Amino acid sequence: MVSPPDLATLKLDDFAAHLDTVFEMQAADGVVPLKLVEAAAGGHSKRAGGAFSLVFVAAAGPWLPQAIYPIKHPTLGMLEIFLVPIGPVSGGNGYQAIFA
Repeated sequence: MVSPPDLATLKLDDFAAHLDTVFEMQAADGVVPLKLVEAAAGGHSKRAGGAFSLVFVAAAGPWLPQAIYPIKHPTLGMLEIFLVPIGPVSGGNGYQAIFA
């Protein structure tokens, strides 16, 4: 079994390389496809590689609460990411993750 990546070591470029690709969020009611639409630098941080944020878009519909969700990507593997709903965005419901 492959170990999940250590979130503390992931950098902006690790995600920016996967803009416009689909991640699969494992929610209580099943899998929710999330498209990564933004990966942006977030300023100063003691975190190696600096702070950054990610914005994902899910289909419009009921909102999922902020929580840590298992997120699966074909290249990055399974990640446990804290996602916060940020409101409607072009194409659906927006969710943001901040790495600080």
